[in-house]
Amino acid sequence: MTQTQITTSQGTNQQSGETSKFIGLETQGVHAWFGKHHALSNVSLRFPERTVTGLIGPSGCGKSTFIRLLNRMHEFIPSAAMAGSVLLNGSDIYAPEEDPAMIRLKVGMVFQKPNPFPAMTIRENVLAGIRLAHLKRSNHDEIVEQCLTRAGLWKEVKDRLQASGGSLSGGQQQRLCIARSLAVEPQVLLMDEPCSALDPGSTLRIEETIKELAEKITVIIVTHNMQQASRVSDYCAFFLTDGGPGYLVEADATRKMFTNPTDSRTADYVQGKFG
Repeated sequence: MTQTQITTSQGTNQQSGETSKFIGLETQGVHAWFGKHHALSNVSLRFPERTVTGLIGPSGCGKSTFIRLLNRMHEFIPSAAMAGSVLLNGSDIYAPEEDPAMIRLKVGMVFQKPNPFPAMTIRENVLAGIRLAHLKRSNHDEIVEQCLTRAGLWKEVKDRLQASGGSLSGGQQQRLCIARSLAVEPQVLLMDEPCSALDPGSTLRIEETIKELAEKITVIIVTHNMQQASRVSDYCAFFLTDGGPGYLVEADATRKMFTNPTDSRTADYVQGKFG
């Protein structure tokens, strides 16, 4: 299915090839393949600075594939290919001169399953990204406290920073992973169903963290939880598939998407009639 132009409160989607001075992250006509399988078709979206955007839609519609295009993780899969543009502050992250490792520092990722390094202490986990990227930082103690505080974890672990990262609960491990991502000072943080394996209490704390993070950085979250999308996001983008590649149905301010969407399929999905 060919995606139509969508004008939203995030701005008018633009066709691939147009120049843009948009400050934030945006995609222009992106497609994704796994071998011959066309997984995602012609998605154009804008993610303004210091906002939270929820990516919603049923399983198999390309949300996780799309989010992995945003920091070049898609290319880790040998058969993967993409077309279109992904721009960060107007610069194409897929340009030949761009270093993928540096892009992933600017556009961080938190996965569905918490993945702290179990052999490292809590403190070492926070600093791991800095060391792996060979970034020169001298104020390690300050970084650890600041990042754990921003991730909502400092008060719970400040007296046991030398304990193993694997000794924490699932929700604490996920917040530790957020702290680790923040240590390299990303401009954008991608979150692929970060609460799907967590209890309600841990989910609430992660959601509070997301809203606090958006005061300084852009957050993009894949979620199947419509209540979560309505609670934490400023904007939503609804993806769907009709048996072919996934595509974007519409994107708009979250309040409008949940109360007065443009497409009837969006209304049916957010009301739980399918998915």
